[in-house]
Amino acid sequence: MSSTENSTYQGFTAEERAAMKDHAQDQKKAARRGSRADKAAQDQRDVLAKIAEMQESDRILAERVHAVITAGAPVLAPKLWYGMPAYTLNGKIVCHFQSAAKFKTRYATLGFSDQANLDDGTMWAAAFALTEVTAEVEARISALVKQAVS
Repeated sequence: MSSTENSTYQGFTAEERAAMKDHAQDQKKAARRGSRADKAAQDQRDVLAKIAEMQESDRILAERVHAVITAGAPVLAPKLWYGMPAYTLNGKIVCHFQSAAKFKTRYATLGFSDQANLDDGTMWAAAFALTEVTAEVEARISALVKQAVS
């Protein structure tokens, strides 16, 4: 048995607790909504509102990522996930945007879940750092989300 005296576990960070609270609020909102179309429309509005709240550098990235994903893979439905813009297929998260400010990191990320069909041999990337969205980056994101839902 290991001793708890040597444990360095400090609990969840403030950012992690805030993300969990965001997730709980998102779940409560979703449970109160009416029709499927109403839920989808509200999810879209929620994602756009969350993006609008971001700091300028993250907001610019998130707006471009959102535009590329929704254009490149229209089968993906926007939805908030732990307070982050995410994109679902059949109700399951495929990818999400995480702002740098949310967890006080050096860069924003575009992450993919195990639902994404990005498999490439025995090892592949599941998250990508974003510092700028250029035409080349947009093309790469578009190709990734198309592959993810294929």
